[in-house]
Amino acid sequence: MLDLYEMAFRFRYIRNLWNSIVDYFNQIKGLFSSFKFIDVIDILFVAVVLYLVIRIIRETRAMQLIKGLLFFAALYFLVSFLGMSASSYILKAIFSNILIIIVVLFGPEIRNVLEQIGKGAARTSLFTILNSGVAVEISEMKSTIDATCRACVEMSDDKVGALIVFERETLLGEIITSGTKLNAKASKELIGNIFFPKSPMHDGAMIIRDGKVYAAGCILPLSHDLNISSELGTRHRAAIGLSQQSDAIVFVVSEETGSISVARGGTLQRDITSGDIRDILTSAFIPDDGNGDSGFLKKLIRRNKR
Repeated sequence: MLDLYEMAFRFRYIRNLWNSIVDYFNQIKGLFSSFKFIDVIDILFVAVVLYLVIRIIRETRAMQLIKGLLFFAALYFLVSFLGMSASSYILKAIFSNILIIIVVLFGPEIRNVLEQIGKGAARTSLFTILNSGVAVEISEMKSTIDATCRACVEMSDDKVGALIVFERETLLGEIITSGTKLNAKASKELIGNIFFPKSPMHDGAMIIRDGKVYAAGCILPLSHDLNISSELGTRHRAAIGLSQQSDAIVFVVSEETGSISVARGGTLQRDITSGDIRDILTSAFIPDDGNGDSGFLKKLIRRNKR
């Protein structure tokens, strides 16, 4: 009896698959039979609009929400294809109100897109659509890691407060816009000058992207976790807060004690050494073997269009 049930299920699956393929090709045939030149312009216009929207929001947390919506869309297609009535009904109810959901979830991003278009940023992006950019080399990242280690040790000895963020897969565009863009080569002297007590940017965070000091004086979101020790100050809470919302690695130098801490995945590791800093960053950004350069570059090539 079980074998007959399995055969019936497989037959139904193959039949649905075949019907879907036939319907798909029939739709394509009907589309090309009525295809006009204005349709080409229409497709190009939609493609450009989608590209500009993605380009503007790609460095915000909205990109993570879009990935979630795409997952639910794929799930909806799957349950509909398999004929799962209850699941299809629930997901259909969600997607029938997708416009309202998009406005609620992406309200700030929609406003930002309109502002950027009004300022002409979208027009600039159109001209740079074919720019390929340059990926960061391993040697540059090693130099940045070395500069960070030496700067943290020096600031720790002098009890100079610092907040250094290493961006990873989650882009921190919203955080970067709250500070000042530098896009400068990392060095011990530059890092020390940024966090010098009388520097105008010493109270904010420094963002390191692609091996460069990309921005400084940035404002990080504070963690609202009630379990955080009351001994920790604003810098530590900001480091934990950002690590809870992204995969960034955040280093903190305490202004009171000079101790160095690192926040990853919402947890704080205190009293680390320069050797620990080097090990953490090497593990995150440098390939394990000498032949892994391409793997490292692949991680960075996703951000090469600025």
